[in-house]
Amino acid sequence: MDFFEYRNGELFAEGVPVRRIAREVGTPTYVYSLATLRRHYRVFDRAFMQLPHLICFSVKSNSNLAVLRVFSREGAGFDIVSGGELYRVLKAGGDPKKVVFSGVGKKREEIERALDAGILMFNVESEQELNLLNEIARGVGRKAPISLRVNPDVDPETHPYISTGLKRSKFGIDIKRSVEEYKRALSLSHIEVIGVACHIGSQLTSVLPFTDALSRVSVVVQNLREQGAWIRYLDLGGGLGIRYKDEDPPHPEEYASALIRALEGLNVTLILEPGRVIVGNAGIFITQVLYLKETDEKMFVVVDGAMNDLIRPALYGSYQAIQPVVVSQEERIVADVVGPVCESGDFFAKDREIPRPRQGDYLAVMSAGAYGFTMASNYNSRPRAAEILVDERDYHVIRERETLEDLISGERIPPALQ
Repeated sequence: MDFFEYRNGELFAEGVPVRRIAREVGTPTYVYSLATLRRHYRVFDRAFMQLPHLICFSVKSNSNLAVLRVFSREGAGFDIVSGGELYRVLKAGGDPKKVVFSGVGKKREEIERALDAGILMFNVESEQELNLLNEIARGVGRKAPISLRVNPDVDPETHPYISTGLKRSKFGIDIKRSVEEYKRALSLSHIEVIGVACHIGSQLTSVLPFTDALSRVSVVVQNLREQGAWIRYLDLGGGLGIRYKDEDPPHPEEYASALIRALEGLNVTLILEPGRVIVGNAGIFITQVLYLKETDEKMFVVVDGAMNDLIRPALYGSYQAIQPVVVSQEERIVADVVGPVCESGDFFAKDREIPRPRQGDYLAVMSAGAYGFTMASNYNSRPRAAEILVDERDYHVIRERETLEDLISGERIPPALQ
């Protein structure tokens, strides 16, 4: 249940007609359901109640302060990959002691801020990063808690752009080298080794790659313990997929059951980093039809949303369902749904059968709560969309639509050009 449904041919978000939001706030606009966010988090968290665990929401999937506050109040931790994401988490009231910092390119100042905040641990991805972390921690007179991100060389069978656990990936440390690298970490004066981490990819629709990775990483944990290392956290990352079209991803309970069996006897606190599975189907993207354009070869539905607002279809060729906000007629057409950006790659759908819209109608791009606004840009000098949070019969603007003045904020013309 995701609280987006039709009532008498009109799409509602919880108790609010989506058409009302579009008319009052304008388009393009992201709309999130608070009830869905809470429900998805609680279902995922409850699935792992049998063992010690920490759910660290993946901030990169949706970093709006209001969304982060929802999960902070649920007791969640956070998975971050930048200093900016840490800043957002702290502003949203997140507990730094429940934050894990991943990512291959942590800058010195980002590491310093995270150490100062007192995060749970750094997921270290390279030998040089480990050296820098030890140096910075020495400079402030404290120990940096770490895990190494182990690359288990497991094929997640997902899009290559979001596959992160193969040996040719830029992420992590080769599992064959990991124990030796851990030995070095244990010898460093200002490093505290507390965990082992891995992440194999995103939008996975099978449990098998997770259990395969877990079995390989568990061997690393056991080897380290034999050498006297106190490994108390195992961070398996995120990546559980959702249904965009006809995918059949496992339910969180099925996922949890498989992981719990695989972890039996290991005696660790499991850290998970869900993002898409929590927020993906909790949001939609609303756009208005500007024109219908027909050529000898194609029918185009031109909308006011574009690839700068929602880039997944252009970047990955991914499918996202497109539905009318108000069902007004039965005639169906096959068309490309495209935006105004000056790129042939600016599309939401190609050769898609949809109800024939009229100029001025609103369309909803479904399953847009994850990797939507967070990947938005100002390409073609387009102001970024508004974000809305629906709470039962009310809605709240949780990000104002950017203005033209916002587009040039921070830019300067030097004196020589005045």
